[in-house]
Amino acid sequence: MGAKGFYLEIKHVDKNCGARYGILHTPHGDVEVPMFMPVGTLATVKTLSPEEIKSIGSGVILANTYHLHLRPGEDIVAKAGGVQKFMNYNGPMLTDSGGFQVFSLAEKRKISEEGVTFKSHLNGDTIFFSPEVVIGIEEKIGADIAMSFDECIPYPVSYEYAKKSTERTLRWAKRGKDVHKKEDQALFGIVQGGEFPDLRRMCAEELVKMDFDGYSIGGTSIGEPKDVCFNMIDMAIKYLPEDKPRYLMGVGSLDYILEGIAKGIDMMDCVLPTRIARHGTLMTHEGRINIKKEMYKEDFSPLDKECDCYTCKNYTKAYLRHLYVSNESFGARLMSIHNLRFLISIVEGARKAIQEDRFLEYKDEILKKYGDKRGF
Repeated sequence: MGAKGFYLEIKHVDKNCGARYGILHTPHGDVEVPMFMPVGTLATVKTLSPEEIKSIGSGVILANTYHLHLRPGEDIVAKAGGVQKFMNYNGPMLTDSGGFQVFSLAEKRKISEEGVTFKSHLNGDTIFFSPEVVIGIEEKIGADIAMSFDECIPYPVSYEYAKKSTERTLRWAKRGKDVHKKEDQALFGIVQGGEFPDLRRMCAEELVKMDFDGYSIGGTSIGEPKDVCFNMIDMAIKYLPEDKPRYLMGVGSLDYILEGIAKGIDMMDCVLPTRIARHGTLMTHEGRINIKKEMYKEDFSPLDKECDCYTCKNYTKAYLRHLYVSNESFGARLMSIHNLRFLISIVEGARKAIQEDRFLEYKDEILKKYGDKRGF
């Protein structure tokens, strides 16, 4: 029995590849897949209002369990009526489990069968996360989709380490699922296994036996070569059910997004577009540009003539450069709007191409136009 009000409706699969178009039904509305999901770590997409996020075509957005546990605390979010009411976002949301943050941010962590003991990156306080603790936090935060607590296996590691970690992640997944009781919240399992095909297969097949509402492919985009990442997707996705959502965690560049879609991925997320925007780097239909360059000081043309976002309709490169070099927060906001809209519009184009059975041609067109030589 799946989560109440949550299911994936596949409308069309491209006849030439694994790319699929569908509708993800959630308690907070229906959204199209494949989708790129903006990251709102602390119940906010940095510098943007919820209305601006909706205006650029976002579907699901993310919040982070680890960070919200530290600030303001899940009890406060629950008292507000859940994360959507707390931040006034009228749409579906997902909370990752904090597993990646525990293993990437926290120093001096100690992993045991019971869970992970680590230090807060804010003040050094000792924190303990177990599958049961994390599920309890995610239920109080109240997003439409919660993620299982897992260990994000670093790259590279030995086969022995990866096997031990993957087996423990499976035990943690079972423990988390056993205590998850929120009927209108979907719970996803996370496929780990590193770069080892037999471990990826084992993890995927065992998670499917547990019958999660959706499945994520984890341990990718953490420094491994591109071909290794793509192989990791292939190793796992063939063992996942066709009628459940498939989520590739932490990818935000065009090549990874489009390759994931071609392989049958439905959901992707990354902080990349907003993070680089705050540093003055912009994705445009003419390639990636750095707005702080002197050449834009007297450039009164739109940032991107082919873009339909609020920024490109109303502001010039010269003004954006002025805001950036003056360290004005409005600049980060305008540039974040643009970068997110750019990626979301690319995925909108992918959805249309899938329905017309021409996704592979679309993928090639996009990568040829923006390819690696332009920094995407």
